[in-house]
Amino acid sequence: MTHDPRARLRLLALTLAVIAAGLSLRLLPLGLPQAVTKWGGSVLWGAMVYGLVGLVLPQPRRRILAVAASIALAVEVFRLVHTPGLDAFRLTLAGKLLIGRVFSPLNLVAYASGILAARLADRRG
Repeated sequence: MTHDPRARLRLLALTLAVIAAGLSLRLLPLGLPQAVTKWGGSVLWGAMVYGLVGLVLPQPRRRILAVAASIALAVEVFRLVHTPGLDAFRLTLAGKLLIGRVFSPLNLVAYASGILAARLADRRG
């Protein structure tokens, strides 16, 4: 584990770029196929989770990887929980972007892809 400020700044920049790319993919009319928008957004969401965890917990990358994967799994399983208030939140833009609406095991594959790509891009020790 390293506390190199340059490495953390690089991770912050990468995480902000991932967030910008994900929002652009979901909110701008880019003319991309729906599958690219859906799965690309999920991959980017996974990468974002890794980046945010890495910024909050400057731990070894394997631990960041495990925490990010656990968060992604928890968020996906949480989609199986339905209450009127929660379902109303899921219909808002924030709800769609943060927790999504429909459970899909394939989302876990997309999240894992993003988490692993972010881990590879994270050059900290």
